[in-house]
Amino acid sequence: MPVSIRLSVPVVMRAAVALAMYGVGIPASFAAGPQAASSDEAPFLQENDAAMTKMMADMSIRPTGDADRDFVAMMVPHHQGAIDMAQAELRYGRHEQLRRIAQEIVVEQQQEIVAMHLALGQPLPPSTPAPDQQEPASPSAGDAHAMSHHGMQMNMLNHTQKESQ
Repeated sequence: MPVSIRLSVPVVMRAAVALAMYGVGIPASFAAGPQAASSDEAPFLQENDAAMTKMMADMSIRPTGDADRDFVAMMVPHHQGAIDMAQAELRYGRHEQLRRIAQEIVVEQQQEIVAMHLALGQPLPPSTPAPDQQEPASPSAGDAHAMSHHGMQMNMLNHTQKESQ
């Protein structure tokens, strides 16, 4: 009787990292899974494949002799890969619980990247908006003010000022 083994994502990721450290590539067919992608799922799978490929390439470092720096040099692309995959889930996924988990992954992994850089006294990476969080290209003038942080802050101040009067 065949034995079925279900591997968790962390187990598969650890195996992928271990293989990458020894220069063994992972075929895209493995990363995408055994089922053929539907046309609706193709963009999601392409983004995930690109994120995994970039992560694996960026994790392949030349050791410096400093375990701490080497650790950060490998973990930052690993965390960025998780962020990129979570953003693909946010763009294409529909399951609300998984979308919330993806949002948490983005925030937590970004915080850990910052913490690792700070721990080594390295400069922080530039701050950029997430692709799924960018504002529409051409809002009307009224909408642009309402969407800005400044506009929200002003509304909050006005509301607070009214309450105190």
